[in-house]
Amino acid sequence: MTEQVEWSEPEAVAVPVSSAVTPADAADAARLVAFGLQPKLQPARDQEYAELLRRYREDPAFARLADAVATGLGLVVLEVSPRAGMAVTAAEDSVFAVRMGDYARRTSADSGDRFLHGLAHLAVAAMAFPRPEDLADDGYIGRVSVNGVDAFVRQACRRLEEQADEHGENTDPATDAPGLEAAWRIWARRSSTGATKDARRLAGSTTGIIGKAVAFLTDSGFLQRTGDDGGGTYRTTARYQLQVRDMAGSAAMTELLELGIVPVTDGTASLLPAEDTEDLELAADAGLPFHS
Repeated sequence: MTEQVEWSEPEAVAVPVSSAVTPADAADAARLVAFGLQPKLQPARDQEYAELLRRYREDPAFARLADAVATGLGLVVLEVSPRAGMAVTAAEDSVFAVRMGDYARRTSADSGDRFLHGLAHLAVAAMAFPRPEDLADDGYIGRVSVNGVDAFVRQACRRLEEQADEHGENTDPATDAPGLEAAWRIWARRSSTGATKDARRLAGSTTGIIGKAVAFLTDSGFLQRTGDDGGGTYRTTARYQLQVRDMAGSAAMTELLELGIVPVTDGTASLLPAEDTEDLELAADAGLPFHS
């Protein structure tokens, strides 16, 4: 006996069709990017911000839309998370890019001091995160002080001077000399605080330059002021860690860390003698959090 088998067409599987992007979606994506441009705003303190972050993480289409909005504004998304919010940095052609020349003019600095301001920013980053594992650990918090950073740079200057003496190169550098090699003489010759009767910090002194740097980083949501000791003490934020990660492979950062001057990251700048390291070439402004 032959069993009759009935054949039928397989049931059609419903394929979800992505809905078209609505003006409301675009507005929400732009709103999220706008939140990201407010670095001091914490998602935990703003319900709308926290909800848009949740939507970004759970809705891939919305995440792509927000990324596209950021890209269109010349922004690079570093991370989107509850700890950092929507952390963005400006690409070189972005209207949001901060250039060292503009920064120097904002601080009323002489144009010849531009590199010193850049070196101050570089030193703050190197002192806040002196080891690769510090950058890799999301829970790590770096601590710096204005006087500690100045001591750190001056120790680096002494190390560079020793290297120049060892190689018989302790002469004024040519204009195309590696950056730190050229800068240590300028920094070492500059007064730490100035010559006022009350030892008040002058803007053109090295601690004045560092003070401008940490004030800018604080206003930008990268540092938080924690006290007045040591010329002012600061702790790092998640956004600053992401920013330094982005510049950590630069020649400038590598050259400074390769000097072997390891600060204790409580802001006291306890410095250790350096071991011999190979020289690294540094292009002007390389790795600084500004565009040339």
